[in-house]
Amino acid sequence: MLKAVGDPVLRWRHRSWRQALLCQQIIASGCLPGTRTFTNSGSAPGSQTGTTENKTTVDNLYNLSVNIKKIRRLKNWTLYEDVAYVQETASILKDMGASDVTVANILESCPEAFLQEPAEIHSQKSIWNLVCPKDGELIALIEKFPDSFFTCKSPIHQRANIRYFQDLGLNNKIVSRLLTSAPQIFCNQVESNKKMVDALEENYLSLGGTRVNFKAWFMKLISQDPFVLSKTTESMKENLKFLQELGFRDEKVLKLLSKLKGFIFDLDKEIMEKGVLFTTSTFKCTNEELRDMVMKCPALIYYPVPLLEERIGLLLREGASINQVKECPNVLELTPQIVQFRARKIKQLGRRIEDQSLEVLNGTKKDFEVNFGKLQVRKERPLFNPVAPLHVEE
Repeated sequence: MLKAVGDPVLRWRHRSWRQALLCQQIIASGCLPGTRTFTNSGSAPGSQTGTTENKTTVDNLYNLSVNIKKIRRLKNWTLYEDVAYVQETASILKDMGASDVTVANILESCPEAFLQEPAEIHSQKSIWNLVCPKDGELIALIEKFPDSFFTCKSPIHQRANIRYFQDLGLNNKIVSRLLTSAPQIFCNQVESNKKMVDALEENYLSLGGTRVNFKAWFMKLISQDPFVLSKTTESMKENLKFLQELGFRDEKVLKLLSKLKGFIFDLDKEIMEKGVLFTTSTFKCTNEELRDMVMKCPALIYYPVPLLEERIGLLLREGASINQVKECPNVLELTPQIVQFRARKIKQLGRRIEDQSLEVLNGTKKDFEVNFGKLQVRKERPLFNPVAPLHVEE
């Protein structure tokens, strides 16, 4: 059992691809016992019963100022259902503190909401209240992630998994974020999630980690990729074995796990082997140098070789050398558009890429702005060396 410790600062990125991936995985996995899901397709599912739009549904949505054209374009089948609960759903949301605008946003973003019986919504609300007891905060989550709340439900498994994660020592804030970003893991049987957590802990300890530190490591891992709990333990073991065969010591493998985030479960052995051969031959590096490069840039083992070739070629065309890339391989994680933009900015200062460390190109947008600012200052106001001899005429 994990011990409760202080909460680490977690950074969450909520992007549209997560919702797309969520829907794909839910549909691919099929409905679990006691789970009710809807399709995200605009075409009518098998439950559609009417041949024309339900006039009452459309009128009720119109009265709530819902963008009906958006629903017709994305999920028109919901307007054909004989039974809908538009007013009831809106009333429940308003009782939770939602404004008229918020209600309209939720219903047009997730029209499946008004197809559920009020009892179902109340049941789901009671489950989410276990980790988000304040209705005002819950409404804010529902508005951002309506699909997670309305279309992925398995009451028995959800309650059991919430209790399990809370028993692990994860606070409600983290569990609520898991509910929004990866709700399908709460539809798994508790034994399935427990098996994965136990496997993660076993491998973490076998690599020299401690039980005291496991919780913080586990929390960081699921914050980076909560979908890891839906992966298989076999893929993790095989990929860890591959890294160890490359000569990585246990503590280095632990660091790589953090750098790779959830990718450790998705790595393909063939791609990794090709990446190792390509890196070794391209950069003429020793085994030790290879490991150093992979530690700096894990993408060397999970990017396909054609992608690596394309990005190296771009850097060479911008004036960089192979040795420069070897010294700063993580620049390969930047997209071509970012590299070209940053290289152009540097050249506008009269600087040559070949005369710089590629670290000047690297990092986040904020990192680059800081580096670029330093170069700009040097150009406008050269540094004065007080101990350098003065060149004056006798």
